[in-house]
Amino acid sequence: MIGRLNHVAIAVPDLEAAAGVYRGMLGAAVSDAVPQPKHGVTVIFVNLPNTKIELLHPLGDSSPIAAFLERNPAGGIHHICYEVDDILAARDRLKAEGARVLGDGEPKIGAHEKPVLFLHPKDFCGTLIELEQA
Repeated sequence: MIGRLNHVAIAVPDLEAAAGVYRGMLGAAVSDAVPQPKHGVTVIFVNLPNTKIELLHPLGDSSPIAAFLERNPAGGIHHICYEVDDILAARDRLKAEGARVLGDGEPKIGAHEKPVLFLHPKDFCGTLIELEQA
């Protein structure tokens, strides 16, 4: 059911410093910062040959990333995103298997302008999973 790894999202307390590590120390291609007000984050994409790293920083006090950074001040992996061919079919199959879809269960438009859903980390080895329509 799952396809390609789309990205690994890392919450960071200092977006520009994190981008500098990937750009300078690792020699990666790094995008400009992109505010995502609907999601309460600012993102920078680190483009790799086979996937992306999504650096996340809170945008506003109600950001879910702000709460994550309160618990993890140094930052850390926030979620892993997999592509699926049909997000509604994937959702329905996962729910039938007992997985919990976060929110109202309906896909939202994500940072890549494609439908996404998040799955409860307790159902996936302690890892928050994002599914994105391929």
